[in-house]
Amino acid sequence: MQNQNLAVKSKSTSNGQICVQNAAKASNLSESQALPKDQILAHSSCASSSQNRSQILNATKARINSENPTQGPKNRANLISLNAAKDSCFTSGSNLQQTAPSAADQDALLAEFKAFLNAHLPSSPSFHPCFDEALSYTLKSGGKHFRAMLVAGVVAAVRPERKEAAFHVALAFETMHSYSLIHDDLPAMDDSDLRRGQPSLHVKFDEVTAILAGDALNTHAFYQIAKAPLDADVRIKCVEILSRNAGIYGMALGQAVDCYFENQKLGLEELKFLHIHKTARLIAASLQAGCVVAGLDEAEAARIYDIGLDLGLAFQIADDIIDATQSAETAGKPTHNDGAKNSFTNLLGVEGAVQAKNELIAKIERELGGVHAGIRAIVTGLIDKHLR
Repeated sequence: MQNQNLAVKSKSTSNGQICVQNAAKASNLSESQALPKDQILAHSSCASSSQNRSQILNATKARINSENPTQGPKNRANLISLNAAKDSCFTSGSNLQQTAPSAADQDALLAEFKAFLNAHLPSSPSFHPCFDEALSYTLKSGGKHFRAMLVAGVVAAVRPERKEAAFHVALAFETMHSYSLIHDDLPAMDDSDLRRGQPSLHVKFDEVTAILAGDALNTHAFYQIAKAPLDADVRIKCVEILSRNAGIYGMALGQAVDCYFENQKLGLEELKFLHIHKTARLIAASLQAGCVVAGLDEAEAARIYDIGLDLGLAFQIADDIIDATQSAETAGKPTHNDGAKNSFTNLLGVEGAVQAKNELIAKIERELGGVHAGIRAIVTGLIDKHLR
C-alpha cells in the first residue's frame, strides 16, 4: 500500500503544539510510490483514531484487497487490464503531439458538452405526473461539470477526433454524479433542501420520486456508455471503471462511512479514507476513463489516476472550506451545515484546511510535470477555475 500524504498544519486544542504523523492513503497503491518526507500529514492529537475504528478500517482495507484479486502491489490505482485491447491503438502520451488547450479552448469544450448534455437528457414519458421531469431536473440545474470535463478534456487534448464519442462517457459520469447528489440530499442522509440554488429533487417533487429518479440515473449511466460510438473493449473498460469507483469499492462505501459516523469524530486517516472513496475515486476515475477513450497506455493511465486521487481530495477540502466560509446564497446550497459531519475544516480548522488544499495543489502540479501537456492544461485549468 502506498503512503501518500498531504501536509497540513493544525493547532493542538491543549497546548498549541503541532503534532505530526504519517497517514496512509486508504487506496490500493504500491509502496514504490511513497512521497518525500516533507509531504507528511500533520494534525492535532485529538484527531487520532480509536483502536476499535482503526481495526474496522484495516479490516475494510483487507476486504477490499481480497475482493479485488487483480489489484496486487504492482497493479496500482485499481487500474483495469488493457490486455484485451491489443488490437486497439493504445500508446504513451509522450508519443503524441504535445498540445495544450488554452482557457478559451476549455471554455469552448465546456459549452460543447453542455449542448451535448441538453440534447441527450434522460427521458421516459408516461402517465406519471412528474417522473420524466425528475430524471433531467438535476442534470439541467447547472453545476461545475467537473468530472465530465476531466473525461472529455483528456480525450480532446490527446485524441480530438474522439471528442464526440467521449461526450457519451462524460455524460455517463455526470449522470452518476447527479444520482449521488439526489440521494445525498435525501432526509435519510444530509436532509438538504437546496442544491445549486434550486430546491433539492425531493423538495421539488417528493421523496419517493427522488429515490427512484436517483436509482434510474445510476443505471442509465451504464446505458449511456453501452450506447457510446466506441469499440466494445473500450466501452467495457469504461463500465468497469465507473462501476468500480462509484460502487462498493468507491463512492457508495464512502457515503456509508460518512453517514454512519456522523456525530462521531474520525481521525485524519479515517477522514481521508472516507473522502478518497466518497469523492476522490470518481474524480480519479473520470481521468482514467478519459485515458481509456483516448487510447493511452496502462502506465500513463495509472499515473494519471493517482493524480486524480489527490485532485479529488483537494476538491473535497475546497468544498468543506466553502461550507465553512460562504453563505448559502453564494454557494447555491446550505452552508455552515457540516457541524455534525466529518469534514477537513472541522478537524483541521479553516486555516489548516486551506493549507492542506494549497499543498495538495502544489503536489498535483509537480506530478503533472511529466504527463501530456494537454492533460496538464486541462487539470490545472480546472484547479484554477474551481479550487483556488
